[in-house]
Amino acid sequence: MRHALLRATRRLGTTAAVTAVTTALAVAAPFPAVAAGPPERPSSLVDPLIGSANGGNTFPGATLPQGMIAWSPTSTTGDQTSTGAANGYAYNTTRIRGLSLTHVNGAGCNPGAAGDIPIMPFTGDITSSPSADTRDALYAADFSHADEKAVPGRYTLGLASGASADLAVSRRAGVADFTFPADRPASLLFRVSNSLNGSEDAHIDIDAAHQKVTGWVLTGAFCGRRANGGTNNRKSYYRLHFSASFDRAFTSTGTWHDGTLSPGSTTASGGEGYATGADRAGRGSGGWVGFDPAADNDVHMRLGISYVSLAGAEANLRHEIPARASVADVAEAGARAWDRELSTVRVEGGSPARRTAFHTALYHSLMQPNLISDTDGRYRGMDQAVHRLARGQGAQYSNFSGWDQYRAQVQLLALLRPTVAGDFAQSLYNFARQNGGVWDRWVHISGATHVMTGDPSAATLATFYAMGVRSFDHRGAYASLARQATVPTPDGLSDAGCPGQCEGQRPGLAQYLVSHYAPQDACHCWGGAAETLEDAVADFSLAQWARGLGRDEDAKVLTDRAAYWRNVFNPATGYVQARKLDGSWVTPFNPASDLGFAQGTSATYTWMVPHDVQGLAGAMGGRSAAAARLDGFFHNPDGSWSVRGGDPLRYDPTNEPGIHAPWLYNALGQPWKTQATVRRVLDTVYGTGPAGLPGNDDLGTMSAWYVLSALGVYPRTPGSADLLLGAPLFPRATVDRPGPADLVITAPGADDTHAYIAAASRDGHPLTRSWLTGAEALSGGRLDFTLTTEPDTGWATEDLPG
Repeated sequence: MRHALLRATRRLGTTAAVTAVTTALAVAAPFPAVAAGPPERPSSLVDPLIGSANGGNTFPGATLPQGMIAWSPTSTTGDQTSTGAANGYAYNTTRIRGLSLTHVNGAGCNPGAAGDIPIMPFTGDITSSPSADTRDALYAADFSHADEKAVPGRYTLGLASGASADLAVSRRAGVADFTFPADRPASLLFRVSNSLNGSEDAHIDIDAAHQKVTGWVLTGAFCGRRANGGTNNRKSYYRLHFSASFDRAFTSTGTWHDGTLSPGSTTASGGEGYATGADRAGRGSGGWVGFDPAADNDVHMRLGISYVSLAGAEANLRHEIPARASVADVAEAGARAWDRELSTVRVEGGSPARRTAFHTALYHSLMQPNLISDTDGRYRGMDQAVHRLARGQGAQYSNFSGWDQYRAQVQLLALLRPTVAGDFAQSLYNFARQNGGVWDRWVHISGATHVMTGDPSAATLATFYAMGVRSFDHRGAYASLARQATVPTPDGLSDAGCPGQCEGQRPGLAQYLVSHYAPQDACHCWGGAAETLEDAVADFSLAQWARGLGRDEDAKVLTDRAAYWRNVFNPATGYVQARKLDGSWVTPFNPASDLGFAQGTSATYTWMVPHDVQGLAGAMGGRSAAAARLDGFFHNPDGSWSVRGGDPLRYDPTNEPGIHAPWLYNALGQPWKTQATVRRVLDTVYGTGPAGLPGNDDLGTMSAWYVLSALGVYPRTPGSADLLLGAPLFPRATVDRPGPADLVITAPGADDTHAYIAAASRDGHPLTRSWLTGAEALSGGRLDFTLTTEPDTGWATEDLPG
C-alpha cells in the first residue's frame, strides 16, 4: 500500500520539487505561515471527538475555522432516511454510509442540517441501486474507533470492508486518499441526493475522459422533521455544487435513480423529498466511479465546493489547494490555521485533561460562523440571487443559531475575532435586506428557518456594537432591527410553523405593544412568557445600541419596554408565568411545567432577566431572598448539588435559557457562590472524552460558556461589554486581541482546590467589585487574582452589577 505523500513524490521526481509544492501551498492558499512557537501546538491539544456522545451533536471530521467544508461521516442505524444522530455522527453508532462535505456543529434537532454529498468508498460489485438499499445493509460499512483518528483539519477512518479514507481540507476545498483492498472491486459512490434531511433535487455528471465527477444537491429543511412546526420548514433554500477530480482513470462508471441502476451511465438526477421512513425510502440519485486496485490501491481526489456554481467550486479548489498538494501538505497547513486561531487564548498550567477540554471548547466555539462566499466574493443571498460582498466586507457568513449563540458564543467571537464578528454582522444585515427587511432567528446557509423564539439578531448585533465591533453598517443595521421591533408585519399574525418555527420574528407585535406582554392565547409564538422575556432582553440590547448612536428617544422607549418582563412575573407565585389576553394568569400553574415557555420550565425561565437582576431580586423580596431561591435552584433539598439537569425545578446545563444563572450571585452580593457553582459545573458537567459536553453544543454556545468560565469571566448581559468575574481555572491566560489590547489573567494559585477569590486587581489597582465595565474589559491590561480554598464572603459584596 502506497501513501499519498510518496505518490506525490513519485510524480514530482525530486525532494526539491516536493518542497516547491509545499511552498506553493503557502502562497496560493489562505493558510497561515509557519511561525515559531511553543513545543506544544494548540491544535495538538484538541480532541474533535469531545461532544460526539451524550447529545453533544458535534462532528469529528475535517474543517477549518469558519470553514465552508466540513468533511465528516454520515452514520446509519439501518434507516437510509435517518442517521439516528443529529448532524450525522454519534460516537456509539459505528456504521457509516458516506463521508459528507458539510456539517453543522452541535445543532439540536435530529437529524440536524446539511450532511451534503456523502461519498462512500465501497468494496465489491455494484449490482443494485444504493437508493434501493433502504436499510443501509449493502452500501454502508462498519468501523471501529480504533481505526478512527480526528485532529483539527484532518480525519482518517478505516472501514471493516478494508477500505479507508484520509481527508484534509482548506476553507472551501479538500483532498482525500482512499485506499482499497487489492483483491476486490473498488468504487466511490457519490450519493448526491442523500443529505441529512433529504433533498428536492440532485444531479451528477461523470467525465471519464477528464477523470472528473461534478454535481449538486438542492436541499435545506433544517429542523424540517420536527413535530413542532416541521412541516412548515420542509423546503429548499440552497444548492451545493461540487467538483471532484482524480489522479487516475476510471475503470467503470454508473448511475442510479430511485430503484433503477444504470451501469455505464454518466449522468443522473433526482431528489428524495423531505419526508422520512417509508415516505422517502428508495428515492434519490447518484453515481459511482470504479478503479483497479490490483496494481495501485490508493486513489487521490481533489474536491471543491460552492453555494454559487460549479465554476465557483472549481475556482475555490484552484485558489486554495495547489494542484499537487498531498493530504499531508493540506493537513499541515490546516493545523497551522488552527494553531493561529487557538492561539487567540493562551493558557499556562493546568492538567493535561483541563488543557484538552479548554482547547477543544475553544475549537468548537470558533468553528462558526461559516463561510458561504466564494474566493471571488460571490455568494447566494436569501433572495436566492447571486450577490457580491459589500465594500469593506471580507466574507459572507451564515449558520446563525441566534437563540443559542447570543448568550455566550457571540461575545467570545467579538472578544477574539472582531473582524469576523463585523463580517458576520454585515452578513446578517445583508440577509435581512434580501429578505424584505426580516431578520431570521436561525439562518442556515441562505435560508430563513424561523427556528426557536425571540429576536436574537437584535441582541447579537447590539452586543457586537457594545463590544467595539464597528466594521459593519451599524447605523443601517440598527435602523432595520429597530423597525422590526416596532412595526408589525403580517407574518406576526401567522401560526404557520408554530410552535418552534413561527414565521413572525416579533410575533403578535401589535398586541404586544398594547398588552406589554405576549398573551399566551394570542401571541402566535412558541410560548407567551418566554417570548416576553426574550423580547425584553432584545429591547434592552437595542436600547444600549440606540444610546451609543445618540438616539436618545429610541433608547428611552426601548428601555421602558425592557421592563415588560415584570408583566409576566406573578407576585402570588413568585415565578414568571404565562398570561392570557384578558390579563388573567394561565392556570393551573406548576413551576416544573413548560407551558408558556420554549425548551424550558418556569423554574428556569424565571431567572432569565440578565439585564435587570436587581429588579428581579426586588420582585422576589430582595437580594437575600433571591439568593436563597437561587441556592435552591442549584441544590437538592438535602443540600447536595443539582447541576447536571434532569430536574425541571433546577438548573439545566444542557440548554440556553438558564446557562447564565450560576453567575447571578455576583449581582446578589454573594460572588463566592458564583465561584463555587461555576467550578462545580466545570468539574462535573464538562470534561474530556466523547461525553465531555453537557448537551447540544448549539454552534459553539456551550463550548463558549466553558471557555469564558474557565478564564474567570462571563458576559453580564447581552447588549453590553461588561464582564462578570469568577475564579480562573489556569494560573495564567493571555487573551490575544487585535492591536495592543491583550488581556492577561493571572491566578498563581489556580488548581483543583483553589476555587475562591480572596482578592483581585486590574493593572495593579485593587478591585472591590465582581465585574469589569465594558471599557475595562475591552481595553485589555492585567487582571490578577488571589485564590483561596475556602469562600471569602467579604470580597466584592457591595458594588453590584445589573
